[in-house]
Amino acid sequence: MLTFSIPINSSTVTGFILLGFPGPRERQVLLFVLFSVVYLLTLTGNGSIICAVRWDQRLHTPMYILLSNFSFLEICYVTSTVPNMLANLLSDTKVISFSGCFLQFYFFFSLGSTECFFLAVMSFDRYLAICRPLHYPTLMTGHLCTNLVISCWVLGFLWFPVPIIIISQMSFCGSRTIDHFLCDPGPLLALTCSTVPIMELYWTIIISIVLFIPFLCIMVSYALVLRAVLRVPSAAGRKKAFSTCGSHLAVVSLFYGSVMVMYLSPTSEHEAGMQKLVTLLYSVGTPFINPVIYSLRNKDMKHALQKFLGI
Repeated sequence: MLTFSIPINSSTVTGFILLGFPGPRERQVLLFVLFSVVYLLTLTGNGSIICAVRWDQRLHTPMYILLSNFSFLEICYVTSTVPNMLANLLSDTKVISFSGCFLQFYFFFSLGSTECFFLAVMSFDRYLAICRPLHYPTLMTGHLCTNLVISCWVLGFLWFPVPIIIISQMSFCGSRTIDHFLCDPGPLLALTCSTVPIMELYWTIIISIVLFIPFLCIMVSYALVLRAVLRVPSAAGRKKAFSTCGSHLAVVSLFYGSVMVMYLSPTSEHEAGMQKLVTLLYSVGTPFINPVIYSLRNKDMKHALQKFLGI
C-alpha cells in the first residue's frame, strides 16, 4: 500500500501536537503539581527581589537596578513556557496553534538572548566596580545603566525575528507531532518537507554569535576582576569581592553550560528525553535558583528581603 506525505504550508497548518512528558495520567498530575510549585516559587523569589530593590533606597545603585531588571526578565522567561506546559500536562489533545507555537518560539529565544546580554552587562558592571572603584560612580551613571538595560531588551528582541519568520513560512509534511514541551527549532525543522542545511547553518551561526560574544565579554571581565582581586592586600576585601562575583558566576555557569550543550552541538545527536531535561535546566531551573543564589550570597540583598518580608 502506497502512502504519501502531503506538504502542508504555513497557511493550512492549524497547529502542532506538543508531546511534552508522555506517561500515565498520575505522572502527568504529579508533574503538574511539581512544576506549578516551582513556577510559583520562581515568581515569588524574583518578584521579591524586584520589590526589595524598589523599596530599599540603599539598593538604588546600578548593580541592584540591573539585578531587579534581570529578575523581571527571569519572570518573563519562565512565563513564556511554563503556563503552556502546565496546560499541556492536563490536556488530552496537547495541541498548540500554529501562531501560538511560533509566538512561543519567538518570545522564548528573544528572552533567552536578552538574558545573555544582561549577564554580559552585569559582568561589565562588576568589572568597573572592582577594577575602577574610584571612577565607578562617574563611569556607571544612572543614564548609562538605563541605556544598557534598554539596549539588552532591544537587541534581544531584534535578534530572532528573521529566522523565525523564515521557518514559519516553510512547508511541513506528515506528522505535526513535536516531541518536546515547547516549540524548539530542532523538532520544528525536522517536520519540514525537506532538509534545509542552509537554514540549519544560519540558525547555528546566529545562536553561536548571541552566545559567544556575551560569553567572551563575561570571561574577559572576570579575568580582569580576578587579577584585581588577587592584588587586594586584605583577606576581607578579597572575600567580599569573591562573594559578590561568585553569585553571578554561578548563574552564568548554570545558564551557559546547559544552553551550550543544547544548541552548540547538532540537535539530532540529542535524544528527546535529554533535550527536554537540558531545556528544563536553563529555562525553568535557572530562573528558579537565581533568587536563592543572589539573596544567600549578598548581605545587602538578604537584609533588604528580610525587611521587605517583615522577617
